[in-house]
Amino acid sequence: MNKKRQVTTAPVSLAQVAAAAGVSVATVSRIVNGQTQRASTETAARIREVIETLGYRPNHVGRALRRRESRIVAMLSPNLDNPAMAAIAASTEAALRAAGYVMILCDTHDRPDLQDEYLHAMRSQGVRGYVLVNAVDSLALAGAVGRGDPIVFVGRRNPVGPGPFVGIDNYRAGADAADHFWSLGIRRPAVIYPSQGSSTTRDRVAGFIERMRHLGIAEDQIRRADAPGLSHLQVGYEAARILVGTGDWPSGLLCASDLMAYGAYRLAWEQSVSIPADCRILGVDDNALNAWLAPWLTSVHIPYDAFGSRVVAQLEILWRGDQPEDDLLPHRLVAR
Repeated sequence: MNKKRQVTTAPVSLAQVAAAAGVSVATVSRIVNGQTQRASTETAARIREVIETLGYRPNHVGRALRRRESRIVAMLSPNLDNPAMAAIAASTEAALRAAGYVMILCDTHDRPDLQDEYLHAMRSQGVRGYVLVNAVDSLALAGAVGRGDPIVFVGRRNPVGPGPFVGIDNYRAGADAADHFWSLGIRRPAVIYPSQGSSTTRDRVAGFIERMRHLGIAEDQIRRADAPGLSHLQVGYEAARILVGTGDWPSGLLCASDLMAYGAYRLAWEQSVSIPADCRILGVDDNALNAWLAPWLTSVHIPYDAFGSRVVAQLEILWRGDQPEDDLLPHRLVAR
């Protein structure tokens, strides 16, 4: 049988596959569910070819509902207007959908009370698992971790203890930024970061400073500025204001995120601050907006489009009753 796959406007049913293959619906159902013991090799091959030809796709959600098994996964993420958070959500939703799950997305706005509210609400809905992006310490989270609820932490590590993690080596990313500055001859670096930093931004800053010290820059020669707030745009803006209030613009500026770099650049433009032609501003994320808004920004690229499949893999390990190891994806510095 060498047919082109048919294009249909309605979902193909098991009965249609069975009729085309000349077998019973029960036989098709067994093959779809991987139970091949009661069918010959030829029959199983014929059914699979008909499935491909007709474009049949199993209805995982419908089957789960009949079994009263949840196929819903909740993602709790802060600040979905941040391109990095949106990219993680899109990648994870696509991977969960491909695996037959439905994702509910909740924006916590980096607030412990909202995170707790959503954790309670999702538990009452009987979700099968949780994906917590940049989680913050909260009472309900501590309770969920204590119960052993299946939770995968993304971006930031579990703030209340150990837990499966998907992300990058943020300390190494900061060190890579230092190496890049050093290779360009930058000896008057500065770094800006949020006052209410998480493990993510703290590790980036620590990696940068420690590597600079190792390369021979005294720690007191590394200028620093931080500012409060949850919006990295505003944090970058205010931290840059503090920085230029204490001296000239540095020869190299590390921003804990791309959005902070946008904010710092906006402050320099508004205040008519002279940025040296050979200055390098370096962010972290390398989000897709850079090509449109910040072609001048060197950035550490984080492969957010690959996060989803890694998150699903960790959830499946948890659902089997095992404990997954941390999954650190490779990052790379994109010089501009």
